[in-house]
This record gives sequence, C-alpha cells and structure tokens, in this order.
Amino acid sequence: MTSGCNKLDVYDWLTDMDLPSNYKPFDIVEVRFKGSRKEFFVNSENLYLEMGEMVAVEPSTGGYDIGHVSLTGELVRLQLKKNRVKPEDVAKKVYRKATEKDIEKFNAAKELEWETMHRARTLALNLGLSMKISDVDYQGDKTKATFYYTADGRVDFRELIKRMAESFRIRIEMRQIGMRQEASRLGGIGSCGRELCCSTWLTDFKTVSTSAARYQNLSLNTLKLAGQCGKLKCCLNYELDSYMDALKDIPTDIDRIDTEIGMAYLQKTDIFKKTMWFSYPKAENWIPLTVDKVREFVQMNKGGQKPAELLYVEPEETKVKPVNYDYENVVGQDSLTRLDDRNKKKTS
Repeated sequence: MTSGCNKLDVYDWLTDMDLPSNYKPFDIVEVRFKGSRKEFFVNSENLYLEMGEMVAVEPSTGGYDIGHVSLTGELVRLQLKKNRVKPEDVAKKVYRKATEKDIEKFNAAKELEWETMHRARTLALNLGLSMKISDVDYQGDKTKATFYYTADGRVDFRELIKRMAESFRIRIEMRQIGMRQEASRLGGIGSCGRELCCSTWLTDFKTVSTSAARYQNLSLNTLKLAGQCGKLKCCLNYELDSYMDALKDIPTDIDRIDTEIGMAYLQKTDIFKKTMWFSYPKAENWIPLTVDKVREFVQMNKGGQKPAELLYVEPEETKVKPVNYDYENVVGQDSLTRLDDRNKKKTS
C-alpha cells in the first residue's frame, strides 16, 4: 500500500499546537484494525497514547482485540461528529497498551489467516455451498475469527460453522459483504495503473449506472467499464457532473440537417468544445459545426428552408514559435564527444 492518499492514514494537524493549561484531554481514541475497519474506544485509564501504538481493546464479544491507535485528541471529536456517533454512546474501553506477549499472540493469529481461509473454502466446497470466502480476520487474542464471504443470495451455513468450529477450535462469525467491499478488503491495481480507489481513499460506495457511461460518450463495453469487483467502475461518477453541466448547452433532439444537396446525419458530439459533427451518406469527411450554427440550420428546416450545403473547413495549423533560451557554452560542455577527445589526447 502506498503512503499517500490512503484512507487508513491520518494527519493530526493539531499535534504541534499548544493546549490551554486547564485543558482536559478528550478521553476517546480511534483505533484501526485489519482492512478499513475503525472503531472508537474510551480511554478510561487515561493512558498516554500516541498514533501508531498497539493497544488491547474491548471487542464486541469476550476476550480482547489488538489494534493500532489511528487518532487521538480533539480530532476524534470531529470524527465522532462526522460519523454521527455521540460520545456518550461509546462504551467499549481501551484495556492497556499491548505487551510483548499480546503482540506475539497477535502475530501468531495473523499468520494463521491465510491457511484458515483456504481450509474454510475447502469445507464450503465439500458442502456444495454457493459462496466465496474472501477474507478471514482473527481477533487479537486468537479466540475468534470473522469470515467475510460473498454470495448471490442467502446461504445456510450452519453446518459449515459447525465443521469450522470443530476444525479450528475457535468462535466463528460469518459476515456477508458485497462485491465492492470485497475488492476494498483485498486491494489490487486498476486498469489505470494505480491502486484501487476503494482500497485506498474511497469510503462510501455510490450507485453507478450505465447512463453515466452514455453521458460521457463511452463505449458500452463491459470488459472496459467493469472493475475488479465485476461491477461498473466507481470512477465513472467522478467526472459525470462536469459532463452533465456541459450537456445543458447541447441540443439532444437533433440528429440530422436537411440541405439542398441531401440529408446530413449527426455522427459525433464534442460537448466540451460545443461542436457537432455531421456527414453526408458515402462521404469521407465529417463536417464540424458549432452548436449555434446547428440550431440556426434546424430553425431553417422548421421554416421550410434548406441551407445550401455543409462545408468542411480545414483547421488552421498552429505553428509553435521556437523559444530562444539564454544559454552559454561553458568550456565545451555541450559537446557529447568531449570525453572521447580527452581520451585520445591522453593516449597520443
């Protein structure tokens, strides 16, 4: 994972600010776990915690879990407000700073996740269950494991839980996630060459429809429009608002212009340049027209008039003027063969 633009990374811009002498530190901290899971815990023992420290916290069930402190101080209060969580509703506590024994058990649990996931997949396959177990998250004390899976519908995994409990000797929790959430947990490289948005910075998943591709004049090719999750790429929504604003000036009910030499049909629209391209049947060139010109010709057609013809105008070539840089030859340093000349003089 890259360090930049990562939703797990937090910059505490209040860390270097001097606090009032009578200031009481905010007693709630944010702790992150595997994947993008973050939760809030009460620091009831008033432990001095810094970002990145490993702590033992109270889980939803018995035992304890291990996580990294991702945020402390007043910024946690802002995060609570952002997530619509009231401070008095935070009940789970920070037990202690993680000891060496806690860290050893935590690392041992994480080493078991890969093997546990594959054994669980084999058990599900033997039972004929139509589900895919994509990830396993062990609790810090190695007493519980959460299995994340994807499925098209409801799955009766009672027998699977029974066999996994007998095989792994731990408490089992099954949690169904969507295709986008699966890609977010697993990560990967997108077709753009960058890490997946959902696994780095994207925190909410909005609905993406094929109309977003149509508005942007993209070919409806599922191989190009689908991401690693098999759904439409989230980035189709990024520039959609700009296209929608530009489309307000483009007429959508015009697909042809009747001229004296024949009917010209619309072939392409460049919405940002506000240019519409028309062509005659069996013609080689497309003829670009401005939106205002198209509206003028359409009004002539409605009045029973026809323009003579649509003329193609060759675009003027913009010549790039050479730039003269102020450069001075310093002891022949612009010569690529200057080193060869020196070697010849030495040998001679």
